[in-house]
Amino acid sequence: MAHHRQTRRSKKFFQKFTVFLHWVYWTMAIVSVLVSAGVVGYFSGYNDGLDDCSYTLQVERKRANNLQEQLRQMTVKTARHEYDDQPATIKKPPEGPKRVVKRTVEKPKLAIIIDDVSFARDVQHIKKLGIPLTMSFLPPNIRHPNSALLAAKEPFYMVHLPLEARSFKNEEPLTLYVNDSKEKIAQRVKQIKELFPNVKYINNHTGSKFTASEDAMNRLIYALNNQNINFIDSRTTSKTTVPKVMKNFGKPYVARDVFLDHNPEVASVKKQIKEAIRLANKHGSAIAIGHPHKRTLQALRESKKLFDSVELVQINSYY
Repeated sequence: MAHHRQTRRSKKFFQKFTVFLHWVYWTMAIVSVLVSAGVVGYFSGYNDGLDDCSYTLQVERKRANNLQEQLRQMTVKTARHEYDDQPATIKKPPEGPKRVVKRTVEKPKLAIIIDDVSFARDVQHIKKLGIPLTMSFLPPNIRHPNSALLAAKEPFYMVHLPLEARSFKNEEPLTLYVNDSKEKIAQRVKQIKELFPNVKYINNHTGSKFTASEDAMNRLIYALNNQNINFIDSRTTSKTTVPKVMKNFGKPYVARDVFLDHNPEVASVKKQIKEAIRLANKHGSAIAIGHPHKRTLQALRESKKLFDSVELVQINSYY
């Protein structure tokens, strides 16, 4: 009897233990499934996160590169902003004027104009070169309010007058436009004379649209003549009408032969300096235009020996 009771207890315990094992098994199975799902989900999300981070990093890197390029364009001054009517495939400025070969026993003259002079640092860096360069100052405005005051300290200077371009967006305030009236142009020239009392020479800043208009140039040259100011064509367009207008006014046509820094690299600027010297020797004189960019000034500094074959002069001694 006691044996049967023991057997029943053992059987009941075994049944309970079996149920417990089943419970433990299924519990562990369910937990394993949940853990596996969590792990898979975590790594899936992690990979997705990596993909998102990688994409974000690429976007930010591209944005940083774009900002760096924009900063470079803002700080590196070249001649490219001056002209805008050349096909993109050409990537060089319009050619200088056609001129006759002129042999002379005198040393050929080369005048180098530095455009866009606006700040004290520009003046300091240019004068530090110790060579006779002609500084052409932009008229003062909110961007560079002291340009006229800086010019007043110099024994000789030019004014870089903003004229309308075909498509240039970052134009200077108070730019003269093709459709401006004779009175408006005369008033602006009078204002320039008041700001720069000693100005005798002006060249155009941009102006590919303005200088291509004979009517607009007639109004400008008329106003300049009244203030005894000479105009030098920067030749920012191959369609310039300035030669014809100057002839009609009985005045000589004087124009830029070479842009020094349409490519701002030092080697390229040096190549353009050599071209300006070559043209000066061929024609008896030449005019080059550059900008107060660090590399342009470096190229000029390193090219001093090249100027031995020409007489480097300011534009008032050019003709």
